[in-house]
Amino acid sequence: MSKPLNPIAIGGFTMGALVLLVVGLLMFSGGRFFNTDKSFYVIYFDSSLNGLDIGAPVKMQGVKIGIVTAISLQLDPNSGKIRKAVIVEIDHNSFLGPGGTPLHSSSSHEKQLENRDILVAKGYRARLEIQSLLTGLLYVDFDKYPEKPAQFTGVDYQGLIELPCVPTTVDDIRNTAEELVKKLRTLPLEDMIKDFADTLKVIRSLVGSEELKKSNAALAKTLEGMEKTLDTLNRNLEPLLKETHQTMHNANGLVQDVRQGVKPLLAATEKTLVSANAAFEEAKSAAGTVGSEVGPGTALNVALIAIKDAARSLKELTDYLDRYPESLILGKKKR
Repeated sequence: MSKPLNPIAIGGFTMGALVLLVVGLLMFSGGRFFNTDKSFYVIYFDSSLNGLDIGAPVKMQGVKIGIVTAISLQLDPNSGKIRKAVIVEIDHNSFLGPGGTPLHSSSSHEKQLENRDILVAKGYRARLEIQSLLTGLLYVDFDKYPEKPAQFTGVDYQGLIELPCVPTTVDDIRNTAEELVKKLRTLPLEDMIKDFADTLKVIRSLVGSEELKKSNAALAKTLEGMEKTLDTLNRNLEPLLKETHQTMHNANGLVQDVRQGVKPLLAATEKTLVSANAAFEEAKSAAGTVGSEVGPGTALNVALIAIKDAARSLKELTDYLDRYPESLILGKKKR
């Protein structure tokens, strides 16, 4: 006959199991079940949630501030659109104030909404990022994307405050590629290819035309003639330069000879001029002695005037030859 069960032993075993359960919860949850300093928000992602699990971390600029607590699909019966709602739990003890003390959560819904608006105004948006390329698991990251507009669905989810989100990097690349494909589809590619083929045909016919061949032959002959002309100039230019140099040397020598020949002539002319001036002075003094015998109209007075003019002309001639000795060969310069 079996021994009856002891109620005291059963009660003690049950109490021990409950104590162990509480201790385990405290150890593995870090006391978060008893932590009321946290807030819940909802995020509606348009991207695929494949790889995002409950318990996935929520980070702000790489620092963990919470976890994902729920993922659900919300159906709009009017539009038939399915929205993917992700509920996140934010631990306010992850944020420290200026004095290093934790920031406690606001008690009122309005204060939480005000804090949300401040973060959104500074450019903070939620975005799905990959935890590991090997596992493909995702996490929710809050970071600054001021160039991305903050978009809200306006759908109520159990009264939770909504946080805006931005597409993932993969979605941005895919959207850019789709836009590029759409623009390429709008281009008249067939007409462009046809015009290009026609242009190639015209170029090919032009290259193989007889006119181009004749032009090439004429150009070759012209270049050959220019080459011969340059060769002839190169052969004849050196003797021509030598002859020119010799001619200039001879002309320089001739000018020197003329200058040497002109100097004695100028000296003799100057002596003649001095003698003529002396004779003129003597004649003038003689004319003063005779007085009334030599009048303005007498032959002696006329002779004296002629001698004076000849002396002036001779002086002008000597001055001119002194300035321009080459005029004895080249002639008088025209003014």
